[in-house]
Amino acid sequence: MRYISLWLLVLLGVAATVAPLAGQNLQLDSTLLTATDLATGLQVPWEVKWGADDHLWVTERRGRILRIDPENGNTVTVLNHQTQVQSGGEPGMLGLELHPDFPTVPLIYVVYNYNQGGTKERLSSFRWNGNILENETIIFDNIPGGGIHNGSRLLITDDRKILMTVGDRGSSSTAQDLSSLNGKILRMELDGSIPNDNPIPGSYVYSWGHRNPQGLTYGPGRQVYSSEHGQSNSDEFNLIEPNRNYGWPTVQGACNTGAEMTFCAANNVREPLDEYSPCAAVNDIMYYDHPAIPEWEGKMLMAVLGGFALSDSRLSVLTFNEDGTAVTNEDKLLTNLGRIRDVAVNPHTGSVYVATNGPSYPGSGPNRIIEYRNMAYQPVSVTNLDTPDRFVRILPNPVGAQLTVQVSANLVGATCEVVSFNGQTVAQVPVSGDRLEVDATQWPAGMYFVRVAHSGGMMTRTFSKL
Repeated sequence: MRYISLWLLVLLGVAATVAPLAGQNLQLDSTLLTATDLATGLQVPWEVKWGADDHLWVTERRGRILRIDPENGNTVTVLNHQTQVQSGGEPGMLGLELHPDFPTVPLIYVVYNYNQGGTKERLSSFRWNGNILENETIIFDNIPGGGIHNGSRLLITDDRKILMTVGDRGSSSTAQDLSSLNGKILRMELDGSIPNDNPIPGSYVYSWGHRNPQGLTYGPGRQVYSSEHGQSNSDEFNLIEPNRNYGWPTVQGACNTGAEMTFCAANNVREPLDEYSPCAAVNDIMYYDHPAIPEWEGKMLMAVLGGFALSDSRLSVLTFNEDGTAVTNEDKLLTNLGRIRDVAVNPHTGSVYVATNGPSYPGSGPNRIIEYRNMAYQPVSVTNLDTPDRFVRILPNPVGAQLTVQVSANLVGATCEVVSFNGQTVAQVPVSGDRLEVDATQWPAGMYFVRVAHSGGMMTRTFSKL
């Protein structure tokens, strides 16, 4: 059975069926970014990737993969792997990447943890049949995993190789052990075999000395960059080079103590471009190379969870020097959204999507995906495989004594629930017509969302109650 889960807010926009959140808009120097809640009620969204089918592909750590239409926020569960995935805490369904010829070659690659005599990790591919993901093929299996530090970002490179980050699973000594897969960035063919031109013949190891790298992307000049969780200090932003040692556990951040400098000189250690102390829990990174947001063009966007103190969550915008070998500035934005896990970019509109993981570690609700878009920018063309033919609208917002829900005709016969942000269902009514009136007088003030379950899945919209 397929599910659709989403969320969008209230007043209908002129050109879309999702509505802006004026209170969360972001004003840059000369660009206003309109905030729109695209999906809510998700179960710890971990990876968000834009696909060549003009949809967002999202992994939920508990074991599902979602496909979201960015035009109307319609979110479909295309894979429910919860019985196979070990989740709880940090393990779960993690990194995702699409085949470079997708959708002509309809393969999705994904990393997830499973339990077989202990926590393990595997990389699999699934075939997209237009409705669901099926036919799992295990690409790389039996990687040691743990309750923490599983890494697991994926990047398919221009030469059609897979780069995969693997954390040290809490055993720091593995990071310097070249016979271990942990604490490494691995490089493999699309079928999981070892490339003939890997830096260490016969080995998957591309770089080592990593603690828990959870960001991996191209940047300026098609150089590869990674973000990495430190222990208590020295989160890192790294330029990834083959056959290089990144120092962990002997070196944290830059080589700036006597022992570290000795080790770095003897082991060809690559120092980070930037480091963050105390640890803010840097996460996914995405290079912004689009004219829609001039203030961000040519810069790296980095999702930051905020660490255990949860005091420094943000979207960091990193400025480079001319050749991308140094970070010259960091702007800290969106500091009021809670833990920001992931970031993706719409190549047509230049919109930026951020995935939140709630206010507390390791991921409490409500989890959501928020779009930030420069509405003044007109894309040259946008081709969507689906049309926004379904909608759910909330009137008014904020809601007073009565909630009005408007729905498209194809949602008549569905079920409508009203859920508070603490997870309590406060109303449940059948959708008997295109307009519902729900008494809200007994609901406490706060944030809520409407969830409409229908034959294709589920749609959501968010509102506040006065």
